[in-house]
Amino acid sequence: MISIIIPAHNEFENLQRLFSDAGVLGHVQLAEIIVAVSPTTTDNTHKLSQINKVQLLHCDNKGRAAQMNEASKIAIGDILVFLHADVMPSKGFIDDIQKSLIAGFDAGFFSYRFDKDYWYLRVNSSFTAKDGFFTGGGDQCLFIKKNVFRKLGTFNEEQALMEDFEFFSKMKKLKVPYTIVKNDLIVSARKYECNSYLRVNLSNFLLVILFKLGYPGNKLKNLHNKLIRTPYNG
Repeated sequence: MISIIIPAHNEFENLQRLFSDAGVLGHVQLAEIIVAVSPTTTDNTHKLSQINKVQLLHCDNKGRAAQMNEASKIAIGDILVFLHADVMPSKGFIDDIQKSLIAGFDAGFFSYRFDKDYWYLRVNSSFTAKDGFFTGGGDQCLFIKKNVFRKLGTFNEEQALMEDFEFFSKMKKLKVPYTIVKNDLIVSARKYECNSYLRVNLSNFLLVILFKLGYPGNKLKNLHNKLIRTPYNG
């Protein structure tokens, strides 16, 4: 059975859109969706508790890593899926996860495309179907066996930014078998709409380089906030 974990901070509108997809909510293998709500959320996320299979967890600490870890402790599924609130699953999303596990993989990610069809965004998304420098980012949606997730030590809550890349580095170090499912998720282009394409790409490249060089997580977060304007309070 599968538990989907969604860290959220003022994401009511995105979550409403996500939960309108009955193909995910009604799947027989879906045990639950846990929305790990930050303690400083101020929107109407609490109204989503009435949706079948959706459980709201009001977390003690803010931050994606902390929220996802807290939700993983109460998840009843033996497969954990970490999904961003502004990422829409593709058709066959859960079936693809099941097929990957049956094929012998312990974890995996999805390719994605943006919800705006510009050629330069198509270039970016094309790289997500390949295993490479940027593999492991949260927009690709990590799925992993719960026992493997715990063996790896969960997400590092001291990593204020790029906790997903750090977790992926642990997966590679311990040679966890993983795959990239080439069935595109749909990712919001809102970051690109609030910034220029060049600004976002150069900032992302710089942040990944600094992360790989061991730059502290809190400093990465501060640098990200200076470089990138966001349409949400993160």
